Amino acid sequence: MLILILIIASLLYGGLVYYIGWRGFRWLRPESSSRRFKILYSLIVILASSSLIVGRMSGLTIINIVGAYWMACFYLLLLLVPLAHITVIILRLTRLPRHRTQKWAGFITMGLVVFFLAYGTYNAYSPVVRNYDIKMEKGSSTLDSLHIAMAADTHFGLLSGKNHAERLVKELNAIHPDIILLPGDLFDDDIQPFLDQKIDQTLSKLDAPYGVYASLGNHDKHDGTMQELIKALEKGGITILYDEKVDVQGQFTLIGRKDRTDRNRLPLDSLMEGVNLAKPTILLEHQPYELEIAQQEGVDLMVSGHTHGGQVFPGNLITDAIYENDWGYFRKEQMQSIVTCGFGFWGPPIRIGTRSEIVSIQVQFE
Repeated sequence: MLILILIIASLLYGGLVYYIGWRGFRWLRPESSSRRFKILYSLIVILASSSLIVGRMSGLTIINIVGAYWMACFYLLLLLVPLAHITVIILRLTRLPRHRTQKWAGFITMGLVVFFLAYGTYNAYSPVVRNYDIKMEKGSSTLDSLHIAMAADTHFGLLSGKNHAERLVKELNAIHPDIILLPGDLFDDDIQPFLDQKIDQTLSKLDAPYGVYASLGNHDKHDGTMQELIKALEKGGITILYDEKVDVQGQFTLIGRKDRTDRNRLPLDSLMEGVNLAKPTILLEHQPYELEIAQQEGVDLMVSGHTHGGQVFPGNLITDAIYENDWGYFRKEQMQSIVTCGFGFWGPPIRIGTRSEIVSIQVQFE
């Protein structure tokens, strides 16, 4: 079954690449199209379209980077080329010269690709602070307020590297939180770039009186053991809650779950055993599923990421259809859910329709 899906996906991808490549050839070809130009153009398209797969298989840095930017270009071309093609067909009904309309459609398409690449890159690397003010029953806690800073989906790796990690530390420390929560996908499938760039040393500069806590997501994995991965993060002063809970200075309880892709993760009711529900309970759950269960188990605040808010339009339409809360604030009786669209990115280093963010949550206890 898996092989059949891979074959179908490969054929579909190949067909789309051929369509975009053919339209590009029609636009770029010289008046007297030579065999050499055809061969060179075909070779560039084949190398670019295979760079993502070759990069993942080979592990070569430069090919991985080319593959990531190819994904960005391919996605934009997939949206813009059919639109340009349809426009050219419609303009054929007018008296405008066919050759000229085709050339201008090509120029405009490439101009839009360059614009959206620049705009999307800016959104990906220029974070904003998203603010939420919420109220929560404090029970027997003596706290009157709690300032939570949250960031998820940093995807530290080749393109979300040390500079982006330094940006994260600067932005989080600048809002002076009481506690910092990182609900998953700190790595981008590979621990090595994280270690090579010594990002753990950068993250060790995060500062919050109650500490820095994280749960793990579906991309937090590598070829070694999970303990090696957790150790790499904890070298940066981050406490990993791996299906674990902790009582924070007798004021509130933090629970961090394994990702839902982990077959060995405990059900939430098991994790909630022994939790003092007379005090606030905060859950780090990477993927924002099962809000109903969290509400029934007495969770007061659930912080999540994973969705990226769709990352690139119209992906937000898909995430909105899948998740009860795909981005932002949502309340279900006493349980409040806040989902961030993420500080980093997955795949193409662009964001269109979303922007890199950290989340500031001001909690007032009643």
